[in-house]
Amino acid sequence: MNIKIYLILILAVLISPAKAQQAADTTSRHTYSAYELISSYYEDNFHPFKAGNGYVGLTFSVRDRKQVNNPGLLQNTIEGDDLSYRVQLRGGYFIGDYVMTGVSVIYHQSKFTGTIFRDPDTLNVRSINRGYEIAPMLRTYFPLTRTERLSFFLEIGFGFGQNNGLRRETKNLDEISKVFTDEFMFAINISPGINFFAMQNFSFEIQLNVAGYQLTVTETTTNGTDKSRDVRNNVNFNLDLLSLNLGLAYFINNP
Repeated sequence: MNIKIYLILILAVLISPAKAQQAADTTSRHTYSAYELISSYYEDNFHPFKAGNGYVGLTFSVRDRKQVNNPGLLQNTIEGDDLSYRVQLRGGYFIGDYVMTGVSVIYHQSKFTGTIFRDPDTLNVRSINRGYEIAPMLRTYFPLTRTERLSFFLEIGFGFGQNNGLRRETKNLDEISKVFTDEFMFAINISPGINFFAMQNFSFEIQLNVAGYQLTVTETTTNGTDKSRDVRNNVNFNLDLLSLNLGLAYFINNP
């Protein structure tokens, strides 16, 4: 047989597997969409609520309210700007499957600047309140889908915190009243929510406070001399959709 025929056969044997592999890769690329390739992670290696896993989360809420000629019970707001925000950092550990314990650290601030009418005076008002809270919590997850990408959770939290506030009211340009408040708070809250995994171990959370108990002790000092003390016990059940807290969380898998 001619040597050229041998060379052709050898080249055919070497090239055929390469072309077959290339064809297989091409078929694979065309068979699986980007969504399917990402979703395969949740089918095989996804166990976010397993005992021993960790959790790190961030929750925040912002309220910006502008008022013009807004009537009230004891005073009317001629114009005003009310801005408040709340930031919450969480850390947790799964003590059992679908059961997590952890702690939250919260910082919040609210600020108001505006003009109000309180019969018979018109007042320029500036106020600011700042506070922090440390809140141990226990959370239980209830998967809503087979892959556990979408879940419902119920959280019970205990909070200890302190707030400080300063309110300054000015009338007739030179009559100034200053009120300083120092507040201690203890609270128990029940908060349901929804958890959705958007990319591997990263998830979005929506949470709503619906019921709770709160003890508040407030000490007030007016113009540096007059002092008062107020102790309040509140039990509430409130479904306010405007108080939704949005958050981002990362689940740490236990190897």
